[in-house]
Formats: sequence, structure tokens, C-alpha cells
Amino acid sequence: MPTTFESIVQALGSGLPVLLVQLLVTLVLLVIGVAVYSRITPFDERRLVAEGNAAAGLTYGASIAALAIPLAATLATNAMVIDIILWGAVALVLQLIAFAAATLLIRGLHRQIEEGNVASAAVLAGMQVAVALINAAAIAG
Repeated sequence: MPTTFESIVQALGSGLPVLLVQLLVTLVLLVIGVAVYSRITPFDERRLVAEGNAAAGLTYGASIAALAIPLAATLATNAMVIDIILWGAVALVLQLIAFAAATLLIRGLHRQIEEGNVASAAVLAGMQVAVALINAAAIAG
């Protein structure tokens, strides 16, 4: 009969590789989502952040979090890597659509972010995180 320590080591030996693969797949999806988001935004948030633009920093940080939230729900509710990939892709598409819709609702968002309007950035950030939370709940079912 195995000892408690041996049972723990055995569980780690079988579970850790699965955890690492699932984590890696989810992180790759996040990187892809951030890359796509960066390409579709009408402004270069990374450059603006490097220049000290707080509004861009707020929107960029919130965008990354908003992409990660439904991916976390996907990771938490799916054991198979293919499910994580499929539902993760759906989650990312929904988040990117939400960003596009938000940019239509906030007139002149591009200019406002570039000018450092933190109020507009906060509204966009809130919209993105709110949709992310609802998206995550829908995924988790």
C-alpha cells in the first residue's frame, strides 16, 4: 500500500503534465488574442503606453484582462485540450466583437485615447471587463 507521500508524487506525476499542457495552450490563446486585439485597434497602445499615456495603459491592461477572464473560465470548465482551444477561440472572438462594438458606441475613442482621456479609457475598460465576465459565465454554464 503506497504512503501518502507516494500517492502525492504519483498524482503529481500524472496530473502535472496535463496541467502544464492546458496552461500552455491557454497562454498561447491569450497571446494570440492580444496580438489580434493589437492589430485591430485603431491606435498603437504599446507605443502610447511606452510614451506614458495613462489612458492607453488602462485600455491595454483591461483588454488583456478581458481576454484572460473567459479563457480562465474555459480552462476551468474543460479537461480536453481541444475543448479549451475551441471554446477559447469562441471566447476570444466574442471579446474582440465586444471591443469593436464599444468603439462604435464611444465616438472619437481613437482620438480620446491618444489624447490621454482616462475617463473614456475607463468606460472602455469597464465595458470590456463586463462583457468578459458575462462571457465567462456563459462558457462556464
